[in-house]
Amino acid sequence: PHPPHHEHPQDGAPDPQTAEDVVSPVGPQAAAGGVTLPADPPPARSPVRDAEADFYCVKWINWKGERTPVVMQSANGPCPLLAVMNVLLLQWKARVGGLSPTSAHFQVKLPPQKEVITAEELMAHLGDCILSTQPPREPSEGLQLNFQQNINDTMTVLPKLSTGLDVNVRFTGVSDFEYTPECIVFDLLNVPLYHGWLVDPQSPEVVQAVGKLSYNQLVEKIITCKQASDSSLVSEGLVAEQFLEATASQLTFHGLCELAAAVREGELSVFFRNNHFSTMIKHKGHLYLLVTDQGFLREEGVVWETLHSVDGDSCFCDTDFRLSHAPGGDGGAAAAPPDQRLQQRQVDQDYMIALSLQRGGAQDPSVLSDLELARQLQQEEYQHHHPQHPHPQQQVPAQVSGGASHPPAQPHCSRGVLV
Repeated sequence: PHPPHHEHPQDGAPDPQTAEDVVSPVGPQAAAGGVTLPADPPPARSPVRDAEADFYCVKWINWKGERTPVVMQSANGPCPLLAVMNVLLLQWKARVGGLSPTSAHFQVKLPPQKEVITAEELMAHLGDCILSTQPPREPSEGLQLNFQQNINDTMTVLPKLSTGLDVNVRFTGVSDFEYTPECIVFDLLNVPLYHGWLVDPQSPEVVQAVGKLSYNQLVEKIITCKQASDSSLVSEGLVAEQFLEATASQLTFHGLCELAAAVREGELSVFFRNNHFSTMIKHKGHLYLLVTDQGFLREEGVVWETLHSVDGDSCFCDTDFRLSHAPGGDGGAAAAPPDQRLQQRQVDQDYMIALSLQRGGAQDPSVLSDLELARQLQQEEYQHHHPQHPHPQQQVPAQVSGGASHPPAQPHCSRGVLV
């Protein structure tokens, strides 16, 4: 579900949440011959990680009455691998110290005291799950051969889960992607893969301009139309370009509505947005993203984050989907226009990063800035509603809101503006 691998991030562009996979919203970019087109969001591919980044903390939560592990994301962590593994862990297909309720073959044993896991261990566990996948019941010879070929193909692309996947969205449906070998991993493990970057059917001009094209094809069309002599083609290319610019957050209102309708109640899946893969669930009609930022490792009350707004306003919930904190976090700025809020959050984020760098060069500024900014925003909101009372410092950060150019997902697949 995302743009092609040959794309490059814009220089100096702010990254959406914390430091992880490099992400850049679609924006103007100069093409060959002076043609201007939307900048292609870079691939969901993590930069080269150092040795320390190959270790991931395990957060144990009380999930449906069972002590269940969740693998947290550190800087530059492999979000596709973690998103898939966390789906399996929460489904108990990757079972801790016991057999899976559905199949003894989906069994991953993590000691109850496990606090750190390596990338190699994660890959080995996932590989075991894939190799243990059951073939179709009473398959024909053709189906059996196809199943075995899928197994082989999946094992071949499996290493890409730890570096980033090349996926290409189509704007026609929340589960529509251009077929690539990488998608076999999700199909074989029966893990749904969704996105919310859809064209509004009530915009006929955009529907005509975008059609059933994938992201890659649409970018190519924009280039071609800009160079065409036919004015109608030029106009159509402009409409397509404006669509990409207007939906730089890679989530539209129509897409959000379609997501809410398509995802089944209680279904665990992987959600793609802005080159980041998140674990998603639908609970009582509402969508939630699993919070895996390592900065929340010790925050027992922060497990899920709501996904209910295109602008990215969201709030944290505990393991039972109860609000951990009051929504908002903007204080008096809550009523400000989205553009003003985005600009202010950019200033806040830049300030917090600079502050964290000043306090300790050896520390990871991306993690510090996320937590500090979240706490600062919560304090501002509390003081707005309780001007006569000091803010209780023991409270956990209330909210991380995503701006119009960034996903509401937990702040960790990319460094950038928390809005």
